[in-house]
Parts: sequence; structure tokens; C-alpha cells
Amino acid sequence: MPTSPFHAGDAPAACAPAAHDYALDACFLGPYGENDGLLEKLVVEFLRDHVYWRRNFHPEDPPPIATAAARQPDYLDFEARMRRELHQLSAALKKSVPFHSPRYLGHMVSDLLLPGLAAQMLTLPYNPNNVSEDAAPVTVDMEVQVGLQLARMLGYPHDPQQPACAFGHLTSGGTVANYQALRLALALKAFPVALRAAGVVELDLPPDDWSAFNLSGAASIALLQRWQAWLAAQPAADRAAWQARVEAERVEQRGLHGFFAAHPQLREPCVLAPVTAHYSWSKGVKLLGLGRDQLQLLPTRGMRLDPEALETALTRHARERRPVLMAVAVLGGTEYGTVDPVDAVLAARLRARALGLDFCVHVDAAWGGYLATLFRAEDGSLRTPAQVGAEFARFPAPEVHAAFAALADTDSVTVDPHKLGYLPYGAGAFVCRDHRAMALLAERADYVFHSDAPPDYLARYRSLGQYIPEGSKSGASAAAVYVTHKVLPLDHRHFGRLPRATVRAAEAFQARALRFADEQAAQVRLIVPFAPDSNLVCMALNPAGNGSLRAANAFVNGLHDSLRSDPQQPLQLKEFFGSVTSLRFDLLGAADTARILDALGLAATDGEDRLVILRHTLMNPYLIDTQNGISYIDGYFAFLARQMRMLLARRGQVAA
Repeated sequence: MPTSPFHAGDAPAACAPAAHDYALDACFLGPYGENDGLLEKLVVEFLRDHVYWRRNFHPEDPPPIATAAARQPDYLDFEARMRRELHQLSAALKKSVPFHSPRYLGHMVSDLLLPGLAAQMLTLPYNPNNVSEDAAPVTVDMEVQVGLQLARMLGYPHDPQQPACAFGHLTSGGTVANYQALRLALALKAFPVALRAAGVVELDLPPDDWSAFNLSGAASIALLQRWQAWLAAQPAADRAAWQARVEAERVEQRGLHGFFAAHPQLREPCVLAPVTAHYSWSKGVKLLGLGRDQLQLLPTRGMRLDPEALETALTRHARERRPVLMAVAVLGGTEYGTVDPVDAVLAARLRARALGLDFCVHVDAAWGGYLATLFRAEDGSLRTPAQVGAEFARFPAPEVHAAFAALADTDSVTVDPHKLGYLPYGAGAFVCRDHRAMALLAERADYVFHSDAPPDYLARYRSLGQYIPEGSKSGASAAAVYVTHKVLPLDHRHFGRLPRATVRAAEAFQARALRFADEQAAQVRLIVPFAPDSNLVCMALNPAGNGSLRAANAFVNGLHDSLRSDPQQPLQLKEFFGSVTSLRFDLLGAADTARILDALGLAATDGEDRLVILRHTLMNPYLIDTQNGISYIDGYFAFLARQMRMLLARRGQVAA
């Protein structure tokens, strides 16, 4: 038996698959570049295909570039300068972080899936702009189909023939997707108020502005449908007048200040989110014009949204008649990978409705969204906890399964294909449960969009730029996501192989961390502060006998120095790459703060307001390499032990 620290040790059987999963081997270029021949063959084949397409567009046209051009001094000079700059770029890029390697355990990025990488490279020379079908007749349809693919993964209605079908589109990342969620929520909540102000009494409107703003999403969409049908039945002249009258009252026309000044019954609404929410929510409320004061961060338990705190906030807002625009749940926090109780948020909304308060529920699943493939059967149905759990040692906890099961009843979701979708940046996605609400975001630009959107679902969204924040966007990114989802359908038997491997790695990592804590007890106290809900595992460490928080943070920062990227040093000098985050005590809460500090033997905070911890994102499917019988997880902990010994030795020398 090998004695290398990389030898796969005593991980639970459910954590490490008994046989090598060859289905994953064609998915990536590979840590060693094993699939270079496959990628090269694909790139050359489709580059030639692109050239043939150009030559056959109008073969009667003569080539504008002269055959003899390649022998001209100016041509040769340009070629030489281009080659020089590209060689310099290639050399500089060798200092990049090796995301492809199983030795990389840092941030939310890993190797890229070959179908997406090849599809993006294939599409780039065509340079489609997914603002509309005029600029991207092929890839706009692909982007709309991506929205339906993701909707099916989330449990949303995904049949375009059904009136309440979902809709989704790509963004540059989760930040823009979250912003789109805010835009849509505000449009949907404010529209019934605008109808009342315009005096459209024929539609049986709510009796006052408070009731209008607090219609449920389904009721607001139904009201929008009635308005559209009523408007279409009016004579042309009346129709134009009524449309202008309503548009003049909308928040999109008046602006936030003008809208709420015209409706003194209403205060500007707030957004409720857990303290673990990504900073994009702060950006979003600022961009929307609500202001940072309207973002209310709620406490957590174990870095998961505290349902009681949400209930308390909702009861207070109902009593004070303070509108709530949206409640945000996080499905896989970017710091700790924890999963909020989405089902509890939905239950809280049901109870709030009895108090006259309603709001949109959005799930920020930028990180954890693709974990939904583990819960989705091939026929699109939800798998039971027993079916999912049979593939793991501990995953999923009952509350995690309940959160994923509840996704189908939320209003909108953010997912990042460029995270757990293993696709190139930037590919975020926004998905809403009922596409009919998107009509409220429609913009008109006559030089780009057709004036009358046809009723057909796919045809309507071919003018994609009407509905999205961006004015131009890459069709190559849409092609990459679409092709990847076609090659690896979003269910547990296909795409689910990837998150399955990484969650198993997280279970093995946690088990190894706990054994490591026992092995190193004489040297260091180590805990996993939060049981991982996904494939992200954090560790808190403190030298044995140390009671100073400042010294503990310095120790962890010292460990991180050996794990961080340093472009001033050869890349190969780094054995492993990792990241750190911190636990802020004001956000953590008194109970969790006391629990963690006590477990680490830290009695005082020394004026420090946070605890620095190691953070490990376990995305690479080859962390447990069954082909070669090695474990990079074991190798990492052997490396960590060496680094700890060196730091502790220095600490002892300094103390002496």
C-alpha cells in the first residue's frame, strides 16, 4: 500500500465512488491536459467549417485580400507584431491561477466543461449580439431555450405552450441577475397602483393603494392580463389614450420619488435578506434608487436565515404598514455554502398575507443552483430524500432537501452557469416563474425591435433586448450554456454527476478535517464551524493553548500566505491554493459566536470584530482520483500539517 500523503485513506465508502466515473473524463480538458487532442480536433474542425461558410456565402465575390499580401512588408510587419504581443500575452497568462488543478481549493471556479468551451470558441467568430434576432438569429433562440432548461431544473413550469410558462435569460453574472429580480418585483408590485391612479375602474381594482401594492404576484399578473385584454378591445384612439394614461402613472415613468409622492398611503418598500447575502444586493438597491437604507439584513442561525427573525420583521412591517418588495433566500452562500430555509420563507409569506402584507420571494442560487440537478429525476420530477441520500454519507440534510423542493413555488431565481455550471465567464442567469410579468419590463427601440410583439412565446423573446438590463450581449455565451445543457441534461443522471462528485468530496473533506483535528489536537484546535450544506467547507483553527483572537487570526493568515496566489513566484512553488473568509461577530450572533470561540478555546476578542477562517471550495471532480488511487484531500491535510508546524515553530522562537 502506498505511503504517500496523497494515498486515498479511510474516507467513508459513500464519499468516494468505488469505480472510476469514465463519463466525466470527456467533460474537461483535464488537470494534465489529457483531452488536448479532442479539443484541438474540435477547434480545427469547426474553424475550417466557419471558413467554408464564409467562402460559400457569395462564392462569386472575388477575395478582397490579395494572394500576394502575405509577402508584403507591411503585412509581415503586422504579423510579426501580432505574434510578439500574443506570445507575451501567453507568457503572462502562465502566471494565472491554476483553476483546473485538483490542488486548487480556493474560490468558486474550476476547470471548464469541454462542450461549453468548444461551443463558445466555435461561436465567437460569428460574433452574434443577443439583443435581438436581427443581430443573432440563432443564439437568441438558444438563450431563451437556456431559460427553459434552467426552469425545468428548478421545478418551474417550462412548457412554452402553457400560459404561465417560466422565462429566463443570461446575464454577465449573479449581480445583474439579482438586479433584474429587483426590477421585475418593483414593476409587478407598482403596476396595480398605477392602474388605480389612471382610473381604470372597469378592471375591478383593489380599494386602496396599500391593497394594490400588496396583491400577490399571481393576482398582479392576472390583473395585467385583464388590462391587456380590456385595452385590446378598445377603439384604436381610445386604446392609445388609455395606454398613455397608465404609462404616465407607472413607477418606471414617474421615478421612485414621484411615484411614492403621488401615493402618500405608501412608503418606499424594503428588501429583506439574510446577513449572508452577497454584496450585490447592496448594489442592487442603490442602482434601483431605493437606497441602502431599504435593504434590511436579518440575523441567521448557523449562517442560515433565521425564520423567526423573518416572521418578526414581517409582523412589524405589517403593523407599521411598511411595504416589503422582496424577501431573499440564499441557496448556497458565497462565503460558507449554506442553504437558507426557502420553504420557511414561503410559509412566512402565507402568514403575512393574512396581515395584508405580500411580497416577492427571490432565491439567490448563484452558487447552489446547479445542485438542483441532484434533486431532479430524468422525467423532471422531484427525487425523494431517500433517493438523493442513497448516493451520499450525510447529504442532503432534511432542511436542505426541503429548501430545494420549495424552489418551484418561488417567484424568481438567480443561477450562475459560470460557477457550478463549469462554464466560461460571464454567464449568470435570471429565471422568473411566470413569463407574463416580463411584459412590465418591455422597452421599445424601433431600430432594434419589432413594433408589435407576436403572441408566440419564442417569437416574443427574440427581441430579447427589450426585457434585459444589457443593450448588447454575447451570443457565444448563450451557445456555450445551451450546448452544455444539451450534452449534459440538467438531471441527476447526467449533469448531476458533477455536483455528486463534488459533494462526495466535501463529505470526505469534512471527515478528514475531523480526523485531522484529533491527530493535531496537541498542536491546534480545529473545528468545522458549520456543517456543509453543499460543496464548500470552512475550517476555524487556533494554536493549542492560545487564548488571543488576534494571535489566532494571525496564525490562519499565515497559513493562507502559503495558499494564496503570488504572481512574483513560479507557480509550481505552490503546492495547494486556498482562500480565507471571516466570521463577523455582529452578523454571526451571540449564540454562534460563543459556540465557536468556546470550541476554539478563545475567551477574549482582543478588540477584534471577526474570526478569520480557511475556506475551501471543492469543485474539482478529481479531488479523489480513483484512477490513480490518490486523494488530493489527504495531500492537502499533509501539506497543512507541515505549514502549521513551521508557523508554530516560528511562534515558539519568537516567544522564546
